[in-house]
Amino acid sequence: MDAYSGYNQIFMHPDDQAHTSFITDRGLYCCKVMLFGLKNAGATYQHLVNSLFTPLIGNTIEVYVDDMLVKSRTADQHISNLSAMFMNLMQYRMRLNPAKCAFGMASRKFLGFMISQRGIEANPEKIQAIIDMKTPKTVKDIQSITGRIATFTRFISKATDHCALFFKALMDSKRSITWTAECDKAFSELKKYMSLTPLLSTPEPGDILMIYLSVSATAVSFVLIRPKESVEHPVHYVSKALQDTEIWYPNIEKLAFALVVSARRLRLYFQAHTIHILTNQPLKQVLRKLETSGRLVKWAIELASAVTQILTYPNLPSSQDHVASNSTLDLTQPLWTLYVDGSSNAQGCGVGLVLISPDKVFLKYAIRFKFHAFNNVAEYEALLAGLQLAKEMGTKQIQIFNDSQLVVHKVNQDFTAKDISMIAYL
Repeated sequence: MDAYSGYNQIFMHPDDQAHTSFITDRGLYCCKVMLFGLKNAGATYQHLVNSLFTPLIGNTIEVYVDDMLVKSRTADQHISNLSAMFMNLMQYRMRLNPAKCAFGMASRKFLGFMISQRGIEANPEKIQAIIDMKTPKTVKDIQSITGRIATFTRFISKATDHCALFFKALMDSKRSITWTAECDKAFSELKKYMSLTPLLSTPEPGDILMIYLSVSATAVSFVLIRPKESVEHPVHYVSKALQDTEIWYPNIEKLAFALVVSARRLRLYFQAHTIHILTNQPLKQVLRKLETSGRLVKWAIELASAVTQILTYPNLPSSQDHVASNSTLDLTQPLWTLYVDGSSNAQGCGVGLVLISPDKVFLKYAIRFKFHAFNNVAEYEALLAGLQLAKEMGTKQIQIFNDSQLVVHKVNQDFTAKDISMIAYL
């Protein structure tokens, strides 16, 4: 439904009417209703409709400025919802434009998208317009491509990576462009992808959502997933190009940055749902180890109120493309590496740990114990602490290095422990 000249249905405050005065050949006039083009007209009208339909918004209707959508699961329920909607319209004397209203539709174009009971789909007419585009020959042609793609980024996995060559062509050219074979291939692949844009699901209240993170050399990307009946349905794709120094972040910090961007871009979802972050990287441990980078401290504080749980799965693919392509997960167990060392002196004992992921992410820890122990005991404690860290990471296969030959041979059962305290460690 669409309001009839919605702005003109709001009366101006008497004290403000003089500010809208204008002169004609017949005299001086002023406006008694709100004009189109006023700076805060849009915000004022949105505030009005939010106030009028507060009990219904989010339940049976959705409103954006003068566009109103009544949603129902059944025909009988739809009549009841329409009745409640019209009661509010009659109470506040709001008029509709009959030419722009449609009722009882199974699917309908709303705010540029196709809305149905199945979910949210991209407008097929706009998709076809992109597919029909010819090879660009000027800077304006490339700008036209990137501009049209920008309206569909929520439907495109790794949108920034798909368009990276187009942006590069724009940056390298002033008047003429250099359209390479790589650009042509990327354009063809993008058209193929656009012809198969996914259906976006709408979360229900109480749903637990998931986020897959992905990083590349020039961008960070993620997808919000709604699991339902053992099937993962995409809700929203987001991609962001890395700027300036962000490009030089280590991969693990890029992953943390992707999580920060997701918390900012999808704030409403984080506020309304429990969200699990799925990754195969030691992201949780890196965010806890804040002394290595000042920006990690800043990000960890920002994420403290948003992120609910970070789950680490070593066998998880490093990107979210499996959501769109339905590829099979790689069940090969990745090999981690652990270096441990323990020592003791008169002041106490402590251990040093270095855990290295298959992607060469280094996690370094130094632990000081509050009890006194011999050097051999410290070596065993170092090994146990390292194994506990590896267990928290979900590691299934690990190679351990230790400078204590005694500990190594006893763990490998080459030597037999006789001391009761040593047997307890084994």
